[in-house]
Amino acid sequence: MGKPTGFKEFKRETATRRSVESRILDWNEVYLDIAEEKLKVQGARCMDCGIPFCHGPNGCPLGNIIPEWNDLVYKGRWHDAIEMLHKTNNFPEFTGRICPAPCEEACVLGINEKPVTIKSIEQNIIDHAFEKGWVKPCPPATRTDKKVAVVGSGPAGLGCAAQLNKAGHLVTVFERADRVGGLLMHGIPNFKLEKHIVNRRVDLMKAEGINFVTGANVGFNIKVEDLRRDFDAIVLCGGSTKARDINVPGRDLDGIHLAMTYLPMQNKINFGAHIPEQEFISAKGKHVIILGGGDTGADCLGTAIRQGCKSVQQFELLPKPPTGRVQDMPWPYWPMIYRVSSAHEEAAAPIGHDVRDFAINTQSFSGENGVVKKLHGIRLEWEMQGSRPAKMKEIPGSEFTLDCDLCLLALGFLSPEPEGPISQLGVKLDQRGNVSVDQNYMSNIPGVFAAGDMRRGQSLVVWAISEGRQAARGVDEFLMGRSDLPKMKLF
Repeated sequence: MGKPTGFKEFKRETATRRSVESRILDWNEVYLDIAEEKLKVQGARCMDCGIPFCHGPNGCPLGNIIPEWNDLVYKGRWHDAIEMLHKTNNFPEFTGRICPAPCEEACVLGINEKPVTIKSIEQNIIDHAFEKGWVKPCPPATRTDKKVAVVGSGPAGLGCAAQLNKAGHLVTVFERADRVGGLLMHGIPNFKLEKHIVNRRVDLMKAEGINFVTGANVGFNIKVEDLRRDFDAIVLCGGSTKARDINVPGRDLDGIHLAMTYLPMQNKINFGAHIPEQEFISAKGKHVIILGGGDTGADCLGTAIRQGCKSVQQFELLPKPPTGRVQDMPWPYWPMIYRVSSAHEEAAAPIGHDVRDFAINTQSFSGENGVVKKLHGIRLEWEMQGSRPAKMKEIPGSEFTLDCDLCLLALGFLSPEPEGPISQLGVKLDQRGNVSVDQNYMSNIPGVFAAGDMRRGQSLVVWAISEGRQAARGVDEFLMGRSDLPKMKLF
């Protein structure tokens, strides 16, 4: 390493968030730029640790060669850094912004100090490269005569398409929405990922020869039998879009919506699309309650604040997690700890405390004229096994009622939608309703592959990209009998 004692000399420093007062007035990303010299110092904190767990099985699913590009940034070798980063990651501008950074939790320095700021360095390597004009279309030198259909243009589909295109195959990506990007474009709010970042990468992929077809709902307005006839292989890269719902009295009242019905609407407005007022779901002037404490719940929280909600609360069924690692959350595993996102910070600013409440169960909703007005809940007591909740029971006398004009259900996702290509192709599913595949990501139907949330279940963007890359290798081997695309053992 260029600075062997850097981890002893320098403290962790990350990009600063814009002030709450200013950022809730717009939909722009919340982080300010970090100076180049500060990034070099942060790169110097990377240790010569011998075994870099950051890109091991508990760190980055992409296998990013993190110590090398940390060192290159420290030395100011930015062009070499982006070359190293692009070896393993097709879209560092996405992961550098929205990945929760399992690499940092697996950092060896993180055993007894704050870990290296890997995520921030990654984002700045790619942003620097775009600013310098180093990221250019790289179409393959030669083409095979093989054609591949990729169904879904989220991170798994984009990753798969990019790798297949590098191998020389003719790739067509089918997206049922009106814009390419899947969750990146329609689900994640702008304040976490501005959409020109996605469009910039998609434009590059188009220039490299990848064909994108929008408004293409495979299994409905695009026939599965046509894809089987016209393409040598099909890769299913749709999302895990069947949402978990709640079955309580009053659920049918107006004003109770799934998170992924709510979030895309604001993104469409930000695109400049028109949604009739009677159809648009807005939190403006409303008492909002969000059920679910994960990333999607936080996205709903930040969106409701920017829309001008009157009040907002977020409920989680599980107990409040510990603030740091405990005995059954050892390094280098991902710890289920209490975290504060930018949205949580924004919600807490005007009232002085967290808007989240834990160990809460929703019993029912009530309303007037068919519209929700109240949420009725009860507090829970959890029997724990170490830090893990094992069994819950309601606390007698802890019932409560709250004003609720808008309830957003961010309770996670169960599986891909079974209708459409899954049922029409006849692919086998696992016990969770995901597509079952072999070690090469091929289903029981020869030439039909699956990757990302559709195979793995609801997961991270970084996992989706990794899965798409590995499925591409499986397709390449199927079509050509061998593959030079990189391989990682992810099962």
